[in-house]
Amino acid sequence: MEYKNEEGLIILVTTCGQREDAQKLARLLVESKLAACSQVSGPITSFYWWQGKLEQDEEWQVKSKMPSENFEKALAVLKEKHPYDLPQIIAVPVTKALPQYSEWVFAETRVAKHD
Repeated sequence: MEYKNEEGLIILVTTCGQREDAQKLARLLVESKLAACSQVSGPITSFYWWQGKLEQDEEWQVKSKMPSENFEKALAVLKEKHPYDLPQIIAVPVTKALPQYSEWVFAETRVAKHD
């Protein structure tokens, strides 16, 4: 199968405590054309430090595929709509991808309706 090194494609990752919240954020990113695709998976178990205490929670993960140029706008949307006080919002660069998939991501997000 043919792959190519990809520049400008990222996977944005966040988590939510409720499946419904994760689905709302995933849908929002796709409807706004910031992401071509968002996937919700879970539940997952997260361990983390919060206010000096080790926490363990069930969460739902959202992975959104988008051009890196959409990160700042997606970040602003997530900061406004996310139910957490301090959400995980990270971007992972895609280093290799199926060329047709990359082209689809860019095509679906080209005419972004950013509010």
